[in-house]
Amino acid sequence: MDIISGLPDELLIKILMLVPTKVAVSTSILSKRWEYLWMWLPKLDYGPRNCSESECEKLRCFLDRNLPLHRAPVLESFRLDLCCSRFKPENINMWVLTAVSHCLRELEMMLYESDPAKPFVLPSNLYACKSLVVLKLGGDILLDVPTMASLPSLKTMKLQSVRYFSDKTLPLLLSKCPLLEDLVVDLREDDTPRYLGVVVPSLQSLSLYIPYNNHIIDGFVLVTPALKYFKLMDYNEHYCLIENMPNLIEAYLDVDCPDIKDLIGSITSVKRLSICSKDMLGEGFVFNQLEHLEVCLCMEHSSNQLFRLLKASSNLKRLDISLMRGHVSQGMDDWNQPTTVPECLLSSMQNLNWSSYTGEPQEREIVVYILKHAVHLKTATIKSSSELGVTKSDMLKELELSSRASAACQLMFELL
Repeated sequence: MDIISGLPDELLIKILMLVPTKVAVSTSILSKRWEYLWMWLPKLDYGPRNCSESECEKLRCFLDRNLPLHRAPVLESFRLDLCCSRFKPENINMWVLTAVSHCLRELEMMLYESDPAKPFVLPSNLYACKSLVVLKLGGDILLDVPTMASLPSLKTMKLQSVRYFSDKTLPLLLSKCPLLEDLVVDLREDDTPRYLGVVVPSLQSLSLYIPYNNHIIDGFVLVTPALKYFKLMDYNEHYCLIENMPNLIEAYLDVDCPDIKDLIGSITSVKRLSICSKDMLGEGFVFNQLEHLEVCLCMEHSSNQLFRLLKASSNLKRLDISLMRGHVSQGMDDWNQPTTVPECLLSSMQNLNWSSYTGEPQEREIVVYILKHAVHLKTATIKSSSELGVTKSDMLKELELSSRASAACQLMFELL
């Protein structure tokens, strides 16, 4: 017997967990010692969805024959990444229920290319899995939650482009998860609920994505008093009602929101904020705890938006100016130089980072203003794309000779 085969089963199973499930299964042909070891694996991952029709048929036969015989008393994770059109719903249902019977802790299902008129419906027993801690669903899956559902252990849920049986489906599902902490909801352009309600007292992290051209949703309501991390991408001018989030640490907002005042008012306790808003922020809001601000400069009003945020953030330490991923600059309007210097420039700001710097007059004026008034600034890093034709020497000439309130400030330039 070789040295590896002589190791204890527990150690061999840990070794098999380090390789893909398909590779682990293939070890069964090595010898009788290895024949059934893979059946004790606590993590199973089957796919990918782009396999050929013959490979899909082999996978179906394999799962139908072997999954009911799996020996692990607890399945830590079960993952399916399949092309729906090549598998019968009853087969997939059987595999899911078999996994649930093994005290399943994490389920991830990505199902695509089903008949639009016949999306895959999850077995109702899944919604009563008391051991489930993580649930990730994506693609052509229809959520139809029974009223008797109960997911008492679920802490993480990710729903990507799934379908909903009715407007009440998502609120009902969330109400059955008393310990939910992490929620991601990425909606489709169609076949989505008209009402998006997230009322989860225990929730700590929330990410919502509402794509362009989603005109089905009337608006959304968020009641998440324990939230620490919030990400919202909504480009459709939806009505929103959001209760205050007093424990918020980090927020990412990429929005076209007519109720921007209410949205901003709910996150004023945030410590790190990334923001791009099509609508101009009003005045009067205060970010007393904000230390790190990232502002996207793709909108015409971005420069004036930036200084309103600086004025509201008296304890700001770091400022990042950039373009969010996928955003294109529309060119900035002339900015109105503040009549009074924002408090953060006089008392707290230490770092300035500007990405996608073009050297346009409005941008240059903003950098010069910050250098002139930021008393405690330690570093100012200016990054520009070499494709724009702005050379490092050009940036040096424009900015290095400008006056600085901080003698200790180190000015750095980078070409990307």
